[in-house]
Amino acid sequence: MVTMTEVARTAGVSVSTVSHVVNGTRLVAPATRAKVNRAMRLLGYRHHPIARSLAAGSHQTIGLALTAASNPYWVELIQGIDGEATRAGLNLIIVDTRDDARHESAAVANLLAHHIEGLVIAPAAGWKDLTLPLLRDHPVPYVIVDRIDPGLRVDQVGVENEAATAAIVDHLISLGHTRIGMVAGIPDLSTSTERLRGYRLAHQRAELPVDLSLVKDGASTSEGGRKAALALLEHPEPPTAVFAANNNMTIGALAAFRAAGVRVPRDLAVTAFDDFAWADLFSPGLTTVAQPSTAIGARAVQLLLRRMTDPSAPPQTVRLPAELMHRESCGCSPRA
Repeated sequence: MVTMTEVARTAGVSVSTVSHVVNGTRLVAPATRAKVNRAMRLLGYRHHPIARSLAAGSHQTIGLALTAASNPYWVELIQGIDGEATRAGLNLIIVDTRDDARHESAAVANLLAHHIEGLVIAPAAGWKDLTLPLLRDHPVPYVIVDRIDPGLRVDQVGVENEAATAAIVDHLISLGHTRIGMVAGIPDLSTSTERLRGYRLAHQRAELPVDLSLVKDGASTSEGGRKAALALLEHPEPPTAVFAANNNMTIGALAAFRAAGVRVPRDLAVTAFDDFAWADLFSPGLTTVAQPSTAIGARAVQLLLRRMTDPSAPPQTVRLPAELMHRESCGCSPRA
């Protein structure tokens, strides 16, 4: 069966352009439309919309593999991916990896069995031993989202984790804090590693020693954040400020502080990575690092479409900047 990717390659256009010509979802310049039509006639491409929608192995389908944990960040990321896929005329199959390498490899194998045209994946810790070999054995284009691995020459897109973390810890240091606790994520995830590097970088720039006894593993979960926060409160020399490295851990940490009678920011300044839609409704409002989640998802699909159209294109790693959202939990004015 001739695919849209083959038509796009022959016509010298993107897969999304072919989709718009076939489905009539967007205006296409007459000259470009003519090139696509000539390529379809040359290759014998046939458009079967009903069969396409029913067939799991449709050439119009891409897969998305990521954890479906209750986390607003992932919801917004999925919205960005789904929106861009829809604009390109692509169907989307989403599988939950549960952030477990074994479950992830089984889920991805299932997607590959359904003959997806491409894949966007936010890899689980340990994915190189199980899922990556699977992808290397199958000629399916894929893009890594969120959890960038500098050692891999593949298309990847995520946020500037290290720089953004350093900026928010810099802010705490500028307010006079010299003992800053960190609630860290799953150690084997690149996002966790990069945010820890940012925490260290801020200390180094301020010529402050890094006390690793103030870095507690929050397992990237709400319950892990709660336990890590309690461990920081029980430290012989507890911190005067805390940075939580994702929004799930932030929720758990705030719950622990409230249960312990700790007043934020009067007793303890708190900042976090990942903004919430309701972060400014907390009392006090949370000072956070806001990721461009929807834009990250959309860019991942754009990279995938490029890879589907031109498999020999050099791989790209895209880092989008984050925004520091100043509110009151750090102990200063939201306009600081």
